[in-house]
Amino acid sequence: MKKSTLFAAMAAIVSAAMLSACSAGDKREVVDYVNNRIGNISHLLVPTYPTAQLPNSMLRMNPGHEEFTSDRMSGLPLNVPSHRQGTVLAMMPFAGDESVIKPRFAYRYDQEKTAPYRYQVVFDDFGIALDYAPAAHSAMFTLTFEQTGGRYLQIRSNDHGELYSEGNAMWGWENYGGTKHYFYMEFDTTPEKVSGKDGDSMRYASFAPSTAPSTVQVRYGISYIDTDQAKRHMLNEIPAYDIEAVVAAGRKAWNKALGKIRVEGGSEDQRTTFYTALYRCHERMINISEEGRYRGPFDKQIHDDGGVAFWTDDWVWDTYQSLHPLHCILNPTAEGEKMNSYVRMFREAGWMPTFPAVCGDSHRMNGNHSAAIFADALAKGIEYDVEGAFEGISHSVLNETMIPWTLGPNTELDEFYHKNGWFPALRPGEQEWVEEAKGFEQRQAVAVTLAASYDDWCIAQLAKHLKNKEQHNFFLQRSFNYRNLFNRETGFFHPKDANGEFIQPFDYVFAGGLGARAYYDENNAWTYIWDVHHNIGDLVALFGSEERFVEKLDKLFSEGMGMAKWLYYAKLPDSTGNVGQFVMGNEPSCHIPYLYCYAGQPWKTQKRIRMLMESWFRNDLMGVCGDEDGGGMSAFYVFSAMGFYPVTAGLPYYVIGSPLFDKTSIDLENGKTFTVVAKNNSAENKYIQSAKLNGKPYNKTYFSHEDILNGGTLELVMGNRPCKQWGVGADAVPPSQGSVLTLME
Repeated sequence: MKKSTLFAAMAAIVSAAMLSACSAGDKREVVDYVNNRIGNISHLLVPTYPTAQLPNSMLRMNPGHEEFTSDRMSGLPLNVPSHRQGTVLAMMPFAGDESVIKPRFAYRYDQEKTAPYRYQVVFDDFGIALDYAPAAHSAMFTLTFEQTGGRYLQIRSNDHGELYSEGNAMWGWENYGGTKHYFYMEFDTTPEKVSGKDGDSMRYASFAPSTAPSTVQVRYGISYIDTDQAKRHMLNEIPAYDIEAVVAAGRKAWNKALGKIRVEGGSEDQRTTFYTALYRCHERMINISEEGRYRGPFDKQIHDDGGVAFWTDDWVWDTYQSLHPLHCILNPTAEGEKMNSYVRMFREAGWMPTFPAVCGDSHRMNGNHSAAIFADALAKGIEYDVEGAFEGISHSVLNETMIPWTLGPNTELDEFYHKNGWFPALRPGEQEWVEEAKGFEQRQAVAVTLAASYDDWCIAQLAKHLKNKEQHNFFLQRSFNYRNLFNRETGFFHPKDANGEFIQPFDYVFAGGLGARAYYDENNAWTYIWDVHHNIGDLVALFGSEERFVEKLDKLFSEGMGMAKWLYYAKLPDSTGNVGQFVMGNEPSCHIPYLYCYAGQPWKTQKRIRMLMESWFRNDLMGVCGDEDGGGMSAFYVFSAMGFYPVTAGLPYYVIGSPLFDKTSIDLENGKTFTVVAKNNSAENKYIQSAKLNGKPYNKTYFSHEDILNGGTLELVMGNRPCKQWGVGADAVPPSQGSVLTLME
């Protein structure tokens, strides 16, 4: 790809996205801010992709190439069933001599233009321009053959499916992940022939050779039920070969979703980064109900959804902190449907999933933080089947192994935890004897203990709502298990062996092998100091004083890597976006900058949050500092740019930071609007001098979900020096469980 052409095209896209939709007389809409090229070059691991889809829709398309710098692409998939993973039914156009057609192409491409609702590219070896636009369960594309001669379109099902054709239609399915992915496709021009025979896994349509540039228009639908359902989607959503109509509908859908938050002020780059992040927050979960029915991911049976849409595709370890809480504000009805979908998945599978997708549950990472999203939705008044959620999650955490990335019954390690209150760790060089823990992910002993403690607190909240005293007290007592691993001498959560002895000697930066997985997970001990979401008050108490707590926080952001960057990242490749030992590029760190508010120094939160947003979230190709796991990182930015953050999913409170924009208005589902106003706001004026909530002086560093639902205004007066008197005192500290165990009587 030529650099001059590439960067010219990118400049046009970015300049269009950066025009303000808030200024008087501006005809541009909020979707025009979205630059889905942000993050297309990764810092180390996985980039973002310029995904074309409607908000949370079943159909998604990522072009068949990796990072932005790729020179080749493999065509386009008809669908991407799981966020950034898996492609089905490859679509590959071709022009020229039929004898050259092969099962796979490595296209040179150029003139790629991307938007949430449209994708355009030129396959320059063959002189074919493609224009693509998605709907909810269907899509349309046009192929403009710029050269004369033969014209072809090939569909490949990766040898795991069957393709059929008749007249101007092609249909079939691909089996991916144990689930059939159906499609039905129609061409506006009837092919002269279709290669092969019905039931083949690869076929191509041959159109009459052209003596001048010509266009073939194609529309298709997808389904997880059958090809008839795919055809109905296509006819309902794309009744005519009119790609501009599909584009217009897509723009409307995105403007509706993104327009729920309106920002004023800030720079053009900040507005672009903000709305792009908000776009990323609508990639998952996805609604897979199809005209009132859905195919169960686990039992593969067709179910009636009973008027309640079925949602899946979630990596809850990545999304519980920020993404789900964001949708509790923006889309509470849909969030309730998601909670009920988890309960339905439990009924199908017999366990509560952790990484549910269209094809089932890959059961990854540690903990089962569906507990957190259940507790958060409950705390924020969202209606769902709480009794079913409690049944499913309590059964799962007590009867399934806690060994990371493993689905199976309890092992001796789990029995040890349930008896003693910590996951036992191995000493360096000690051989693993528990078969289920012998894999790459290892025991992650500290991370497992901390995750289980938080999950148990969340389950206790469900039990309390159900007035189940026995279960509430049981899980609440277990929620303090994190204390068993706190090393008061060092101020770290420190692995213990089965005898209750700390592993010594111990390196808090590099111990635990690749990704620190023997003891932590993806991040080292510095990140996991703060992994007590439900009880920050008690964590402060464990340090002995607010001063010591803040001293440790300060050191987190200033402690060096300890070795050259390339050596550090060889050991901790997920730990990108470093500020000292703080890791902005991984979800377990997102709440950490807000913890100064729990120890009487909120001005440090204000300073740090602004620095992190300016450093690591930008309107450029490397503007996402870690893996964007379907909204996990992006939702952190959306919240922080608005000026607040949900430190504890499961409590109906938000901790105040430092808003980027002069004014942010959130239009709520109940018809009301919550507004954050930052007077005198600027890059320098990042410190809160005073505050009012609904016109009354306000000295707390948090506010409630009820404050949002009631509408109203949080007004912050900003300045260029810290006001160390604002937000201090016992009443100013955000709520948490605290060091006192309060049982139901």
